[in-house]
Amino acid sequence: MRIRATVAAVSGAIVLSALAVPTAQADEGRSWTPEPGFTAVQPKPGNKSKQAFGATAKAAAPKITSAAVNAGKPIVVGTTAKKTVSFSATATADAGVIGVAAFIWTGKSVDDENSFGFGPNGKSISCKVVNATTTTCKGTITLDPSEMFNSDATSWRVGASAATEEDEEFESFSVSKVRVQRFSKLTVNASPEPVKKGKTITVTGKLTRANWDTGTYKGYTQQPVKLQFKKKGAKSYTTVKTVKTSSTGTLKTTVKASADGTWRYSFAGTPSTPAVSATGDYVDVK
Repeated sequence: MRIRATVAAVSGAIVLSALAVPTAQADEGRSWTPEPGFTAVQPKPGNKSKQAFGATAKAAAPKITSAAVNAGKPIVVGTTAKKTVSFSATATADAGVIGVAAFIWTGKSVDDENSFGFGPNGKSISCKVVNATTTTCKGTITLDPSEMFNSDATSWRVGASAATEEDEEFESFSVSKVRVQRFSKLTVNASPEPVKKGKTITVTGKLTRANWDTGTYKGYTQQPVKLQFKKKGAKSYTTVKTVKTSSTGTLKTTVKASADGTWRYSFAGTPSTPAVSATGDYVDVK
């Protein structure tokens, strides 16, 4: 899919719209057509106009110098709620830059029929003129899990589209990368409560993660999870043992009761699934 920046003057304000040309039709019938519009911040009265910034001895090719989404941190998406994250993008051109907007996509190439992505929310975008040739814009991008598949839990490319004061459109489809992950949940239950010292405590739990194919949470199977204990009065947990999840994501193990304290399971995470720790379960030892 190709992104084109279209520029128009509206009531004295500059509006940039990144348009999909043509629409990319992804696998399973998905398509993405980011069509944001934003009003760039105009110079304050008394400042030089951006149009006056264009005079240079030798013109250099316009360039997207940076683009980052969610500050480079993984984007974690659940099963139903849309996830909105921030972006920041900077572009430079001798003629001056009207605006720049970021987008994210996954696939072999942006032109591939199976590529898929999300564009910027047009009304969220605001821009700041850094100097005569450079502009930085910030805004948001919203990911919709109803349009995503489990295979989308991978590293996505961050691209950006921009336009100069002379209406020259330019873009870069791979400025940086950002990882998209499936939201994870982890539970724990230690019993019996209370328990006599030296007796057996059974600790159960379950590790689940968002299944975008079904829109539900499913067990994350065959994953190593740490059983941890925090003695009453202690400030941190210590790892007692490592337990592997079952074919349905469940956890079960036993320990001997030795002191009052809190038990929890803790999962370190994988590239597709973020780390998560269960809320601790306190056990009183008599």
